[in-house]
Amino acid sequence: MGQSAMPSESFSRESRRAEYAARFNRVVDHIQEHLAEPMALGTLAAVACFSPYHFHRLFHGWMGETIHDFIARLRVERAAAQLIYNPRKPITEIALDCGFSSSSTFARAFRAFHGVSASHWRKHRKIAIVNRKICKAGGPGGTAFSEGPDQPQFPREHSPTMSLQVRLQQLPPMHVAYVRHVGSFQENSGLFERLFQHLRDWAGPKGMLDHPSTRFLSIHHDNPEMAITDAERLRLDVAITVPEATRAEGEVCRQRLEGGAYAVTRLRIHAKQYMEAWDALMSGWLPGSGYQPDERPCLELYLNEPKTDPEGLHDVELCLAVKPL
Repeated sequence: MGQSAMPSESFSRESRRAEYAARFNRVVDHIQEHLAEPMALGTLAAVACFSPYHFHRLFHGWMGETIHDFIARLRVERAAAQLIYNPRKPITEIALDCGFSSSSTFARAFRAFHGVSASHWRKHRKIAIVNRKICKAGGPGGTAFSEGPDQPQFPREHSPTMSLQVRLQQLPPMHVAYVRHVGSFQENSGLFERLFQHLRDWAGPKGMLDHPSTRFLSIHHDNPEMAITDAERLRLDVAITVPEATRAEGEVCRQRLEGGAYAVTRLRIHAKQYMEAWDALMSGWLPGSGYQPDERPCLELYLNEPKTDPEGLHDVELCLAVKPL
């Protein structure tokens, strides 16, 4: 008789789930990096080391949406951000840059997701966001608001309460090990503590925590401040810098962060002030800077341990990837 093909008992349920998490994280990272390019199902299945025959159903079961819907949503979300931060960039150019095959395909996808046209989103973002939230919640009629010219225009500038000192800096590429969380995370310090403790438990026995160049950070792939991505789909990676040759293990995955130009501000803030700080950077400093965000994720680099800080403050650098207007 041949040996059983059943998994070994030593390969626990938690280990098996961690392997699945690692595979799907690789796929999501690949999609994020190649969002403007055509994507074949077979290629994505190969990234995850799954059979193409089963991959579509596996992805839907794990992520809660089909691979097609996931890619379309990320493309629409990227386009929605570009419509705001690139007010002079033609909508058709944005559509093609975000991976849509034509302006008509983009128009249908954008309206299906946001309930309004891309041009109206650009002009009336605040109203569009409120309307989208109502529609998502099954509000009155579930229909979009009128797109007539009488709609008030949302003012594009306001006065953030936090003053920032911002410098432009070329950050080098970084190799990081990370643990991913999908869902709401704002003002949830307990979540961050649990995720970072998971990383410490993994990195400590390997001697990584004692290296002077080791840094802790978080990587934000979506933008909660703009309310483009639903809270339950926000992607957050808590990470630690590691040597390039480091191998991924279980739920601890590995990725390379591209370097380049970043707008960096260093702050000492309370845990509840992160949203205010990002708002000051994005809405206060950015519009008059001559720069716009690019597609690289936002970073938070943590420089202290708040629990041991005399004032209990977070010493942090907010890093916004930018390119010239």
